[in-house]
Amino acid sequence: MVRAQGAVEKLSPLLEPLVALFAARGEALYLVGGPVRDAMLGRLGHDLDFTTSARPGVIQEILREWGEKTWDTGLEFGTVSAVKHGQQVEITTFRSDLYDGVTRNPEITFGDTLEGDLVRRDFACNAMAIELSLVDAKLTSRFHDPVGGLDDVLHRRLDTPQAPEVSFRDDPLRMLRAARFVSQLGFSVADRVRTAMMDMAPEIGRITVERVQAELDKLMLGAQPWEGIDLLVSTGLADVVLPEVPALQLERDEHMQHKDVYRHSLTVLRQATELEDEGPDLKLRWAALLHDVGKPATRALKPGGGVSFHQHEVVGAKMTRKRMRALKYPKHVTEDVGQLVYLHMRFHGFGEGQWTDSAVRRYVTDAGDLLPRLNKLVRADCTTRNAKKAQRLRRACDHLEERIAELEAKEDLARIRPDLDGNEIMHILGLSPGPEVGRAWSYMKELRLQRGELDHDEAVAELKKWWEEQHA
Repeated sequence: MVRAQGAVEKLSPLLEPLVALFAARGEALYLVGGPVRDAMLGRLGHDLDFTTSARPGVIQEILREWGEKTWDTGLEFGTVSAVKHGQQVEITTFRSDLYDGVTRNPEITFGDTLEGDLVRRDFACNAMAIELSLVDAKLTSRFHDPVGGLDDVLHRRLDTPQAPEVSFRDDPLRMLRAARFVSQLGFSVADRVRTAMMDMAPEIGRITVERVQAELDKLMLGAQPWEGIDLLVSTGLADVVLPEVPALQLERDEHMQHKDVYRHSLTVLRQATELEDEGPDLKLRWAALLHDVGKPATRALKPGGGVSFHQHEVVGAKMTRKRMRALKYPKHVTEDVGQLVYLHMRFHGFGEGQWTDSAVRRYVTDAGDLLPRLNKLVRADCTTRNAKKAQRLRRACDHLEERIAELEAKEDLARIRPDLDGNEIMHILGLSPGPEVGRAWSYMKELRLQRGELDHDEAVAELKKWWEEQHA
């Protein structure tokens, strides 16, 4: 609590004029919700949420006077936003909404008390407020915690202000938010919340795909996304929004080193996050989670024991793209994640230490712009507990990256093209535009991948030789 109040005091130059404007209208102003929680955790951001007794029109007038820029796209919900000196504020009139239990769209009702506003919030840790006022023109604060949110923060626990069944019936999206906060904050859910999530998981079907996708993104970009995913799976929510992932529990991985492919996938997700060097990478994280989703459909028993998952990467890529399209992800996200899943076994198609120039060219060309992510995914996919095997795989990854660097010093691997372009092919072979030119171009591209750059005369000779063989 002291930490939160201290964080607010640091913002005094910004907030004192704002508080004065509300006080002049006889209205109260409270910092509320996530910013209060985050301030207690030592992570107050640049977006501040407030609640107030003032009605939307009054908020609008005050912010126009105080802010550098204001917008009122949330006015019908009682919300007006503004920015000043790079700090964004969002101020909402006390709410006491009514839900119909069918949709998650409430009947907007403005309230008259802070306590009534706080008790309707999703989790107790988000239902704390700091009342802001001026004493002798100086900012002062008073802490309000009517539902025990401080205790939940101290115990890193997620619980609901009301009975969780009531809260989740009002807005089923709160169940996904629970998993998101587990990922972002490292909190665990109270037993009664977990039970309610298990009982009410089908209710998530009331939520639009767009809302589901937005929450999944926030979860996947959190500090511990594997924990959030595990909560979705253990409560049955993933059966509704991401069924390919719980399906992995039915299969054991071929190395028998994990409880099942599902646990292996969570480990790969965790290890992928540890390899990120420029902040959270949504595409890499999705690929790490989904890289083995094709295994249940491709599982086959080997003669003499064991199982195989032949071409699971091909099947998994199709499943990944289908799921991401269903979740309405942008095309570039869907295609890139699907391609990473498709390519994640390419590394294992070559023996350790056998990366020829041709193999390196093909690997780099197939990966394209996804090469840095693919290299991370390959490394993250090593979860064996056998120390010697893990060391061999790390060395093999190191060797591949060294070979790529060596060849890139000699060739432009990112822009490998045939030594003869389409116009040259048509001139040499006396062809008009058509399928035969495309086949000849593909042959020359394959030759380029296998042998590297050829001088012009050698390339022409190889093209003519191939053409003669095709028409012998």
